[in-house]
Amino acid sequence: MAFEGLANRLQNTMAKIRGKGKVSEADVKEMMREVRLALLEADVNYKVVKDFIKKVSERAVGQEVMKSLTPGQQVIKVVKEELTELMGGEQSKIAVSKRPPTVILMAGLQGAGKTTTTGKLANYLRKKHNRNPLLVAADIYRPAAIKQLETLGKQLGMPVFSLGDKVSPVEIAKQALEYAKNEHHDYVLIDTAGRLHIDENLMDELKQVKEAANPDEIFLVVDAMTGQDAVNVAKSFHDELGITGVILTKLDGDTRGGAALSIRAATGAPIKFAGMGEKLDALEPFHPERMASRILGMGDVLTLIEKAQENVDQEKAKQLEEKMRTMSFTFDDFLEQLEQVRNMGPLDELISMLPGAGKIKGLKNIQVDEKQLSHVEAIIRSMTKEEKEKPEIINASRRKRIAKGSGTSVQEVNRLLKQFEEMKKMMKQMTSMTKGKRKGFKFPFM
Repeated sequence: MAFEGLANRLQNTMAKIRGKGKVSEADVKEMMREVRLALLEADVNYKVVKDFIKKVSERAVGQEVMKSLTPGQQVIKVVKEELTELMGGEQSKIAVSKRPPTVILMAGLQGAGKTTTTGKLANYLRKKHNRNPLLVAADIYRPAAIKQLETLGKQLGMPVFSLGDKVSPVEIAKQALEYAKNEHHDYVLIDTAGRLHIDENLMDELKQVKEAANPDEIFLVVDAMTGQDAVNVAKSFHDELGITGVILTKLDGDTRGGAALSIRAATGAPIKFAGMGEKLDALEPFHPERMASRILGMGDVLTLIEKAQENVDQEKAKQLEEKMRTMSFTFDDFLEQLEQVRNMGPLDELISMLPGAGKIKGLKNIQVDEKQLSHVEAIIRSMTKEEKEKPEIINASRRKRIAKGSGTSVQEVNRLLKQFEEMKKMMKQMTSMTKGKRKGFKFPFM
């Protein structure tokens, strides 16, 4: 999960104050010291941390907290609100041109994932908003860039406008806009050149492309893994180009999260999207409030619901929910859901979106190796129909047969059987926990 280290540290700090009937200034000061350390460890800009702690401290020792019935919870509410504000306050949507096409200029340093992100954004616009985007290959310096964008276009079934690497990016942008108007494309995404570092030539060229294309949005693609450097890069691009938004890539990785918490404050430009994986549909709108909730362990049910609605057959979900309640969930059911779960994203990330998930016994540190899912599938497919329905009949000889048939070991079969039993119990807990949270919502694995 993104921000894992920061989330663990902040959640532990919040837990100390949550149930307090009275909160003193000394309590707040101690908590702020922990929060400050957590943010600095996450590579958040020092000035940003200083301003954040000052705002929270002032509010936390104010009348709204000290005179409330639940001051501990009020302090946490203040932290969440200020954390949300730090990341932008509310979701920032793409500006739409009154005279189509809407032009988006994609900028960033080499290696940030700009070209792939351009494809992901086009895919998002088509799938979520039923748009007809045109991809434009304007990176003429990196030989593989044009080919890479064309390959992405083929994978997505989308047109790519290219004039090769002998025509200037400015001319490519001009002709691409004419082409888009003639072919009725409502969005134009221009993939520009990057460099290993910021230099004058790069900025001059981007300014010329900006003048020629007159973009509605200038998105800077930043690798979240680069930490504090990402903030410096964003500030430099913003000073020269006036970026209108940021797309953070690799936010699903083992990142400390400092970039996401600092970029907004350093540039004033909102984070509009976050790359959450390598697949071409792994790009999500950035919701500051939802991210703040996840960091503080409050879950993110809305995102979970959206993922479920996209990937889960609701009729089957109702049937499976009843099976989970009655503990009659079988390996056949599990196999059927496995593909849907894979489409939604890593299981540990999905579980982290549940409010209070970290408090369920055995759930906090659950980890799923995605590579092992194929082994799981092979083991289940090596079972007889009766074994899938009644795992309790699988004795030692049956386990040997299943292991041999699936090309795995008896230990792996034993582990799956044990995990399946534990999973059934946890799912029963989850159905109770999510019941009534939102009308019509069913937990996605049911």
